[in-house]
Amino acid sequence: MQELLKIIAQGLVEQPDAVSVTMDEPREDGSVVYHLHVAEADMGRVIGKQGRIAKAIRVVMRAAATRSNEKVIVEID
Repeated sequence: MQELLKIIAQGLVEQPDAVSVTMDEPREDGSVVYHLHVAEADMGRVIGKQGRIAKAIRVVMRAAATRSNEKVIVEID
């Protein structure tokens, strides 16, 4: 899951080397929080107008997690 998020983000930004993904320990409800870190200049590219790209990233990640019976939350830092 971390690799998928990283690949998606690297395709969107101008500085793909600055993209990193960290993962928190699973919560009590079984969900896992992934933190996406990008360069400050690329933040707008990842979030998009009115958050549309960020929402799309979250939808794709949730769909991928459903296939493996996981729950994921994506936070963009």
